[in-house]
Amino acid sequence: MKTNADSREAPTAWVASHATHHRDGAPARRTGDDGPRVSIVVPAMNEARNLAEVLPRLPEAHEVILVDGGSVDDTVEVAQRVLPGIRVVHQTRRGKGNALACGFEQVTGDVVVMFDADGSADPEEIPRFVQALLDGADFAKGSRFMPGGGSSDITTVRSLGNKFLNGQANALFGTKYTDLCYGYNAFWADILPVLDLPDTTTPAPADGAMLWGDGFEIETLLNCRVAAEGLAITEVPSVELPRIWGESNLHAVKDGLRVLKTMYAERRSTARRRRAAARRGSRVRQGQAA
Repeated sequence: MKTNADSREAPTAWVASHATHHRDGAPARRTGDDGPRVSIVVPAMNEARNLAEVLPRLPEAHEVILVDGGSVDDTVEVAQRVLPGIRVVHQTRRGKGNALACGFEQVTGDVVVMFDADGSADPEEIPRFVQALLDGADFAKGSRFMPGGGSSDITTVRSLGNKFLNGQANALFGTKYTDLCYGYNAFWADILPVLDLPDTTTPAPADGAMLWGDGFEIETLLNCRVAAEGLAITEVPSVELPRIWGESNLHAVKDGLRVLKTMYAERRSTARRRRAAARRGSRVRQGQAA
C-alpha cells in the first residue's frame, strides 16, 4: 500500500452520461484570488479524543463545521478548544446522513469537503480533492481501490462487500466507480440542490427508524445522484487510515443491505424522473408543431 501522497497516481476523471450537465449555461464558479473558499464538514458523535488529534492537522479553510450527533462526552468542548472559531451545529435526527445534511445547510463556502472525525481521513489529502474540482470536476470522490489508494482499516468482509456493491452501482448507473462506499469526498457547493437530501426539519419516525438518506447509505445516495445528473466526477486516490480511538458504528451486513436497497431505490427514482422529462419534452414538441 502506498502512503506517500507524492507517489500516488493522478485522479481519474469522467463524466456520467445519463443527463445534461447541470452546469451548462450557469455562471462561472467563484474561486477568488486565493482559490475557492473551502468548507470542511465534520460529523461527530463521542469523538473527543479523536478530534483533539485530527482538528489541529486540518489545512487552513474558510470554515470548519462540526456537526454533533448528541455526544455524551466533551466532543464539542474539545473541538472548540483545539480549533477556536469552529462552527458547531447539532443534528436534528440521528445517523451520518442527517449529520451531513445539517452541516451542508450551514455551508457558506464554494467547496464542501466531507471529513470523518475518527482519524481515518488524511487531512493532507484535502488540497488534492480541491484541485480535482478546480481541474473541472463537479464531484471529487475518494477511492481506496484505485492505484495510489489504500486502506489500513478495511476488513476482508467489508472489502468483498464493497466490491459487490460497487459492481451493482456501476451496472445500474453506467458509472466507473472503483470505491462506492467511501465517505471522503468533496464537491462544489452549488450542486447541493441536486443532492436533494431529506429535509432536516422533518421529525424522526415514531418507531425509531431512520429516514432514507439519514444513515451510512449517504455516500451511496450521493454517488447515485451525481451520476444520475450527469455531473463530472473525478476519483481521487485516497489512503484510509485506522481509526485512532474507539470503535466504528458501521455494521457491515445491516448497512450493506441498506446501501443495496438505496441503489435500487435511486435507480427507480431516476427512471421515473427521465420518463417524466420525456413526457414533458414530448408535449412541448407537440405544442410547437401545432
